Amino acid sequence: MLISSALVLLMTPGLAFFYGGLVRSRNVLNTMMMSLLLMALVGVTWTLWGYSLAFDVTKENLNTNNFAQGIEQFIGGLDWVFLNNVAADQPDPIGYAGTVPHQVFMVYQMMFAIITPALISGAIVERISFKAYFWFMLLWSTFIYSPLAHWVWGKGWIGALGALDFAGGTVVHISSGVSAVVAVWMIGPRKTYPDRPAAPHNVPYVLLGIGLLWFGWFGFNGGSALAAGGLATVAFVTTMVSTAAGGLTWMIVEWVLRAKPTAVGIASGFLAGLVGITPAAGYVTPVGAILIGSITSVCCFYAVSLRAKLQFDDSLDTFGIHGTGGTIGALLTGIFATKAVNSAGDNGLLFGNPGQLWEQFVGAIATYIFAAIGTFVILKILALFMPLRVKPIVEEQGLDINEHGEEGYGEEFASGLSLTNTRQ
Repeated sequence: MLISSALVLLMTPGLAFFYGGLVRSRNVLNTMMMSLLLMALVGVTWTLWGYSLAFDVTKENLNTNNFAQGIEQFIGGLDWVFLNNVAADQPDPIGYAGTVPHQVFMVYQMMFAIITPALISGAIVERISFKAYFWFMLLWSTFIYSPLAHWVWGKGWIGALGALDFAGGTVVHISSGVSAVVAVWMIGPRKTYPDRPAAPHNVPYVLLGIGLLWFGWFGFNGGSALAAGGLATVAFVTTMVSTAAGGLTWMIVEWVLRAKPTAVGIASGFLAGLVGITPAAGYVTPVGAILIGSITSVCCFYAVSLRAKLQFDDSLDTFGIHGTGGTIGALLTGIFATKAVNSAGDNGLLFGNPGQLWEQFVGAIATYIFAAIGTFVILKILALFMPLRVKPIVEEQGLDINEHGEEGYGEEFASGLSLTNTRQ
């Protein structure tokens, strides 16, 4: 579990490279900082209060099915704030992970809490104020992520409903994708969009990023078994083959429809396959995983294409990949899941249980509604106290120099910009 925790943490720098390569060179540091910030910010807030809100429940308040009752169906308690009663030498008292110390489970879950809000940044790069982004992430991770994690994994009502989410299809991907759409709508598009296309400035960064993400995802999904053994093996294998199928499918579709397979395209397909298998990794067979990866990849391909046609400036396709992929993956879990793989799960539609598909749908819709409304409220409140986006001149000159006082490569200074004239 400690190794899996480290693997999941590596995904956030991987995301920084993936997103950083897709933006223009004058915004590369700002974009990467938007991911790295979460390693610092959530690393502290999860320790102080986030973990308690997500996972603390009163053991005596669990019902006969081992799920919370009353208010604890919706939010955790405060007994574990500042990691009080979170032991380093014995398992948690609720039974989340009975074979590892409580602090190991806590720090593993911290890594999920770090990367989830970072995913949102891809939709609003190149124009959001870093100050506004800081406060947005602080509030979002506290009031959106922690409750959702509690609903699904912390003995909350979605878990009690029976919806399956092995490693974060709803908690991570749908929540970030939906929040990204709301954030784009409220903050607005880049000033140059869509008149001046913004091509990726460093495709090798994108490929490095997807490589790190794929590598780390084995801890993301495999580690969610919470123990070494057969279930972790299943999750590892399904993650591998779904990702491969996603990349292969995207490349073929792009090749057929657009005549040339692209590096960014296959990287996007890999990511779609990773997202799609996340809720299903510990519940489906390898063949089911291949189908999930391929179907999710096709759906994400067309979602990204539709976004471009609608000229909606979800800049790096956070909803197109994570929102769409998380939704498709959650629903396909309700089709391909089988108790032959994981007796603690349930059968899906193909194995005689159509009700599972409905439970997956309810869990996904609840996440859509909560994330959308919560994000809207947070940004509305923030807008009362500070501008959400930078000034047009800052956007034109680049956020690296103006927001951080440094540059990624040096061409901005070489072209005549300086700290003095960019702040006029």
